[in-house]
Amino acid sequence: MHLNLSPVQDFLARAQQPGFDLVAQMRAALSRANGNRSRNTYIVLDPAWTLAEAVRQQQRFAAQESKPALYGLPVSLKDCFDLEGFVTSSGSKFYAEHNRPASADSAIAARLRRRGAIITGKTHLHQLAYGITGENRDYGNCLQPADPALLTGGSSSGAVASIQEGSALAAIGTDTGGSVRVPAALCGLSGYRSSLGVADWRGGAHLAPVFDTIGWLFRDLRDAPLLAEALFDLPPQTRQEREEIVIGVLDGPLLEDCDSAALRSFRAWQERLVEFGGKDSMPKVRLEPFVPAFWLDAREIYAPLQAAEAAQQHAGFYAHFEPIIAERLAWGASLREDEIRGFALRHQAFCTAMAALFDRFDFLLAPATPVSRLDAGRDQSEARARILRHTTPASLAGLPSVVLPSSDSGLQLLAAHNDDRRLLRFAARAGERLAAEGS
Repeated sequence: MHLNLSPVQDFLARAQQPGFDLVAQMRAALSRANGNRSRNTYIVLDPAWTLAEAVRQQQRFAAQESKPALYGLPVSLKDCFDLEGFVTSSGSKFYAEHNRPASADSAIAARLRRRGAIITGKTHLHQLAYGITGENRDYGNCLQPADPALLTGGSSSGAVASIQEGSALAAIGTDTGGSVRVPAALCGLSGYRSSLGVADWRGGAHLAPVFDTIGWLFRDLRDAPLLAEALFDLPPQTRQEREEIVIGVLDGPLLEDCDSAALRSFRAWQERLVEFGGKDSMPKVRLEPFVPAFWLDAREIYAPLQAAEAAQQHAGFYAHFEPIIAERLAWGASLREDEIRGFALRHQAFCTAMAALFDRFDFLLAPATPVSRLDAGRDQSEARARILRHTTPASLAGLPSVVLPSSDSGLQLLAAHNDDRRLLRFAARAGERLAAEGS
């Protein structure tokens, strides 16, 4: 691999060269699939289909001197998006047995294929994408390929496992209440959650449309803009580039939730961003603490609104799901209209308060998760509550986020709603400095 390129950039550069054997590359990628001890990175894995797709893409673009932007890139797809000819399970065997094979690709799968990517399979998820740990009664709990004692986090559990094991170089996930951010942070990887409303959900199974976003997981921050620009219709950048970036750094009672490894990572990235500032293409960076007392109410507002929407999405089928998920759905269905209206009003006020922060700051920096590990085989209910206190503020406000990776626990860098382009560009520049300094 060329030392100045990320793994994705290196693969795409090689894929443009004459003689590049795409089928051989896919065969090698598939040999690593389901490489975790739980053997469940993928719910749908059909090597014959993937290799045939590689042949199709190779033949389709053989005559083109310049191949499409994602030509040959192995990308996994979360199993809540349709792929023509395959059943979409949403992590539920009930849906796997009762849904018909998709008659067409979801919008995200269609874009991947048009841009030359190879879909490696459809990945494991927390049932209905309604969980943050990667546990699943029907398909088994998803363990990290790098450490079988640890859960991946979720709900984009198989997505993150596919990157960690090397069967994919990019992974499509979703993030409603943290489902890209948490697994990326726990597995030492990067992740991008798009602004609410940016991505095309056609052919995707929603959990709670008012909060659902699409994103992707990857290894190297330098790749942050790559799939976003290829797959999403990103809003035009409206905020001007500045010589100095002001980042609001979370302070106050939420940090009391964090374990020592999460706090160590939080401090290290603060130091790193200031150190990187002003070098090469990086703007100067100034950090200012902020104490958002209103964030403490986020989960109290988020949980009932999410449950009410999820209850509508899965009405009539609650008894077929895991008991804890069935209970959440039943609770959501039991909420009165006046209760939901009250939470919706609080939601609007929360979004207004969050938007005001970006009058002061370019970005916000906070732990993506207050815990640095989820030990397999343990009760995760307390960890789930702690994690959601940190992820739901951005979810309520529909903000974009990039996970700054760490071997301890990743951070979430947040931008104003629809400021995705500037966030992704800044993250890529930080990745360039990270690579240059071997951090």
